[in-house]
Amino acid sequence: MIERYTRPEMGKIWNDQFKLETWLKIEILVCEARAEMGDIPKAELDEIKFKANFDLKRVLEIEETTKHDVIAFLTNVAEYVGPASRHIHYGMTSSDVLDSALACQMKAAGELLLKDLYDLKQVLKKRALEHKKTICVGRSHGIHAEAYSMGLKFALWYEEAKRNIERLQHAIKSVSTGKISGAVGTFEHLSPMVEEYVCTKLGLKPEPVATQVVQRDRHAEFLSVLAIIGSSLEKIAIEIRHLQRTEVLEAEEFFSKGQKGSSAMPHKRNPIVSERITGIARILRGNSVAALENVALWHERDISHSSVERVIIPDSCIALDYALGLTIKLVDKLVIYPENMLKNLNLTRGLIFSQTVLLKLTEKGMSREDAYQIVQVSAMKVWENTSKNLKDELSESIEVKKYLSQKEIDELFDPGKLLKNIDYIFSRSVEMN
Repeated sequence: MIERYTRPEMGKIWNDQFKLETWLKIEILVCEARAEMGDIPKAELDEIKFKANFDLKRVLEIEETTKHDVIAFLTNVAEYVGPASRHIHYGMTSSDVLDSALACQMKAAGELLLKDLYDLKQVLKKRALEHKKTICVGRSHGIHAEAYSMGLKFALWYEEAKRNIERLQHAIKSVSTGKISGAVGTFEHLSPMVEEYVCTKLGLKPEPVATQVVQRDRHAEFLSVLAIIGSSLEKIAIEIRHLQRTEVLEAEEFFSKGQKGSSAMPHKRNPIVSERITGIARILRGNSVAALENVALWHERDISHSSVERVIIPDSCIALDYALGLTIKLVDKLVIYPENMLKNLNLTRGLIFSQTVLLKLTEKGMSREDAYQIVQVSAMKVWENTSKNLKDELSESIEVKKYLSQKEIDELFDPGKLLKNIDYIFSRSVEMN
């Protein structure tokens, strides 16, 4: 299912053909560096660059015997190159190729995910500005609190998208690290200048202190950031799922012509996209835990991380690319119902103004404890009797009338006044960027 919606560029990064092309590029770059140092005759370097190739099916066929992917690859390349292949992989270990190639793949995938995040940020900004003054009820613990702005929901997610961009930029920088330093990272058989040359050509930086592998805290950081981004998308999805409930219906996923919601109930319009995003976020978090388990390896290396990474890194990049694409479309086409928002705002019959009344009474000289008690008594009556509203209850309170006129009470029950600082909030967020 995910592959149907993932962009082709992301899928290509993680296919075997692209991986082996990157391996071959690394091996040739090492030969180039050694040739510049006089270790390989120019004629033989030219021969290697002209002849070097591989056939994926043949590599897999050889691997059936060798049970070693890099050796199978090198054997096939040697079949193309001939005697000059003795220079290929000189002084290197498999992880020099594997880790440097993986860094290239993660860097490329991360840059695609960054593009997704920038697109998400822009659509969130658009919807935030569109609904800046769309009044809805704010909820805490799922219970009505005070008036809120639908635009603020989008602005909140916009700010989180900005932070996720910064996190991913840092993670890409950290994981863009290669090594060509040999079996335990000591450059026993290769000059450090070879590593400098290869990493520069690949757009990587050398691992300052390596063992046989690039250290896995880098990969753990990358996958942890992908998991955080997934959790941010789930945050959006969960809010939309709640807002689409029949009893709420303040927002709804776009339902296209011909779409079906249920095999049994023709009336259903379900938040399936949001639910899908929620599920993918769980996968991303699980994969990040596996990446953290890979940080601790035996001595200068073992390969307990290898089989894990072959699954979690491609899967996380592909899954997040898919989830980001879903979220961008979800937000962009989200249907908003301002009338239902106002209806729901009034469901509690003025209770959302309880703090406003409390504070006004204290401004007039009443103690906070007394004001709280008086407003709470009236509020409990409204909770217990659906025919009552808070303004009427307060208007009948002898204690309240000692401090507030009817006109003052009426003025307190204006939801627009609760949003008087929305412009300020937007000025330091959405409207700044």
